[in-house]
Amino acid sequence: MKLHSALNDVKRSRGDDRRFPGERRSTTGRFSGFDDRLVHVAPNGALRDYSYPLSGLVGIDHSRFGIELDDTRYWLDEPGDQRYVEETALVETTHEVAGHTLTQYDLTLGRLHLTHVSLSTDGERDATDLEATLHACVAFAPEDRINRIGQLLHGDAVEVHHDREHDFLTAATDIEVTGQVPATFGELLESEPTELPRNEDDGRYEEARLSPITLAEIDLSGPDVSTTVATLLADSEAEDESRTDALERARTGAAEHATRDALLEAARAQSETAFEGVRSAADDGETVDIADPIADLRTLRLLRAPTGARIAGPEFDPFYRYSGGYGYTWFRDDAEIAGFLLAADRCAGLGLEQWHRQSAHVYTTSQLTDGTWPHRVWPRNGRLAPGWAHGRVEEGTDSADYQADQTASVAAYLATYLRTVDADDEQVREALVAALDGLDATLGEDGLPERVQNAWENMTGRFTHTAATFLEAYAAIARAPIADEHRERARERAHTVYSALDDLWVVDRGCYALRLADGDLDERLDGSTFALAAAHREFDVLERERSDADEAGENAGVDAARLDRLVTHIDTTVDGLYRDPAGPLEGVARFEDDPWRVDDQADAKIWSVTTAWGAHAAAEMGSLLITHDHEAASRFDERARELLALVAPGGKLRRDGEFLPEQFFDDGTADSATPLGWPHALRLATAAELATVNGNDVSAAPPKSDHAPVQD
Repeated sequence: MKLHSALNDVKRSRGDDRRFPGERRSTTGRFSGFDDRLVHVAPNGALRDYSYPLSGLVGIDHSRFGIELDDTRYWLDEPGDQRYVEETALVETTHEVAGHTLTQYDLTLGRLHLTHVSLSTDGERDATDLEATLHACVAFAPEDRINRIGQLLHGDAVEVHHDREHDFLTAATDIEVTGQVPATFGELLESEPTELPRNEDDGRYEEARLSPITLAEIDLSGPDVSTTVATLLADSEAEDESRTDALERARTGAAEHATRDALLEAARAQSETAFEGVRSAADDGETVDIADPIADLRTLRLLRAPTGARIAGPEFDPFYRYSGGYGYTWFRDDAEIAGFLLAADRCAGLGLEQWHRQSAHVYTTSQLTDGTWPHRVWPRNGRLAPGWAHGRVEEGTDSADYQADQTASVAAYLATYLRTVDADDEQVREALVAALDGLDATLGEDGLPERVQNAWENMTGRFTHTAATFLEAYAAIARAPIADEHRERARERAHTVYSALDDLWVVDRGCYALRLADGDLDERLDGSTFALAAAHREFDVLERERSDADEAGENAGVDAARLDRLVTHIDTTVDGLYRDPAGPLEGVARFEDDPWRVDDQADAKIWSVTTAWGAHAAAEMGSLLITHDHEAASRFDERARELLALVAPGGKLRRDGEFLPEQFFDDGTADSATPLGWPHALRLATAAELATVNGNDVSAAPPKSDHAPVQD
C-alpha cells in the first residue's frame, strides 16, 4: 500500500469506528498463491498483492474491475458471492451486473496470477449478442514505489517497472492499454477519495507513461463471452528473468488458461503438488480422522514461502500506524505452528513430513551464534528483518529486548523433530545443543527466565509464559536423541524451572501470575499462560519415561499439588478471560485489561489465538489428568470441545474462506491480521488430540448457540 491509496482509505474510513484508517485489510475476501506470490481477491473481485515478504516483489497495490455492456460501463464495486472451488486455491467470485452474471475465477501459479471472467445472462437476450468489454484498472508498485516508474507497451501487453522489479499485464483476447495519471497533490488534499480510473488524462501523455497505473480494455469474446487476464511479477536480476522470457510466460499463461476448465485443471494440479499425500495419509485405517484439515492446511500453505518459513499473517498495516507489522517470520509463531502440525500429523497421519523437514532446516540456518534466534526474519531468505527485540544481535548491550520464548519454542520443536522424524539429522542435533546453551544463558539463578519481552510483545518482565516454554523446551531436549550429558543437563534445568514456577503462584486468585516485575507479581490473567498445560505434559512424559527405565515407582511426573494448581489455573484463566458479549460471537480475550485496538469498545477484544489456545490447553490438561486418573479429566474434555467449536470450520470465529482473523470487536467485526496462521495450527492439533483420546471426530461438531465456560 502506497501513500495515495492509504490516504484514500483514510477518507473512506472517516466515521467508521470499526476500521483503523490507512490499512490494507484482508478480513473479507480470499487469498490465492502457494509459492512466493500471495494475491488477495476482495469480495468485489479487486486484486492486491501481499507478496513482498515471500518474494521481495511487490506487485499490485490496488485494482478495480468493470464491464462495459452496449456502451454502458459498470464498475464492480459491490461484494459478490465468493468461494474456493473444491479443495484448491482457485477463488470464484460471482457478480450480478445489469441482469447478467459475470463469474470471475482467480488463481496464482508461482509469480503468475490469472483472472478468468465469463459472462452469462438469465434474460431474454443471449450473452453472445452483447458488445462486452472488460475494464481493468491496475496500480502496480514495483519495488514499493509509485514514482520513478516507467511503462513499456508491447502491443498486447504492458510492462510497469522501476529498476529490478518488472510487472507485466496481458490477456488471452484483444487488449488495449493506456496509462493513468496518479492523483495530484491537490486531489490528495481533498476531503473525498480519488477514484480511478479518470475519465480522461487531460492529455498528459508523458505523465501517463511514467505512472504505475495502467488501464486495460479487454475484449470479451468467444462462445462463452470470456477472457483471461494475466499479471506476472518478474525480477530482472534473476538469471532466467529476461524481458522476452517474462513476456512469453505472461502471454502463454493467459492463452493456456483461457477457459474455466483449464484454470480448474491447473488449480487441481497445484493442490495435488502442495498437499501431496495429505488426503490419503489418513486412509490407512490406523490413524484418527480430523474433519476438513485442508481448510487449515490451505491457509497455512498460503502463508508459507518456498523456504518453508511462514509469515505471521498478511501485512495489513504497512505504515506501522497501529502495529509493528505482520509480514515477517516470527520464530514463536512459526515454531509453534510447526510443533502443532507435527503433533497433528503424528495423530492423524496428515503426510506432512516434508513440511517438518523444511521447518527444521529453516531454524538451523537462521540460528544466531549464541544458540538463540532473533526477533524476526524475512521468510524468503531467513535474513534479519526489522524488529524491536533484537537484543541478542546488538553488540555491547545487556538488553531485555529479547523474546526468549521464541528460542524455547524452536528448541522444543527441534527436539521433537529429532526424536520423531529424523534422529540422524546432524545439522538439527548441533542446532539443538547450541539452543540448550542459549536457553541456559537467559535462565536466572532462581530458576526463572530473566527479564525479557513477552509473547504479546507489549511489556517486559519475568513471565509465566516464558517459563512455561522453557520447561517444555528443556523437557523435550531431555527426551531427544542427543548425547547423555546434554540430556541430563536439560532434565536438571527442567526440574529447576518446574520448582521455580511456585514463585509465580497467586494464592488469592488461584492462578499463575502474568509476570514478576521488579519483584512484584502482576496478578492479571494472561491467555499465554495456557502454555503451562503442554509444558507440564511434556515434563510428565519425560519423568514417567525415566521412571519406567529406572523402575523408580509410580509417583513420577507432575506431582498432585501441581496438578491441582494447574486445574485451578486453567479454570480461572478461561473463566476470567471468556467473553460472551451481546452479539454474534464469543471467545477468549488475550489478557486482563488488554487495551490494544479496542477503539471505543470498553472491554478487551476476543482473540482467535487465545480461544484456540484455551481449547488446546484444556485438551492437554484432559490427557494429563487421564494419565493421573484425576477426576477432572472429563470436565476438561468438555471444555476443550466447547472452545474448539468456536474456531472449528463453521465456528463463530471463522470468516471468509474459513479464515481465522486475529481478533474481533464485540459486534462480530473481524480485525487485524487475517488469516493468522497460529490459531489454524492450534485448531488442527487440538482436534487431533481430542480425536486420539476419545476415538471419534470432534472437529466436525457444529458450534453450539450457547457456548459458556464449564462451571465448577
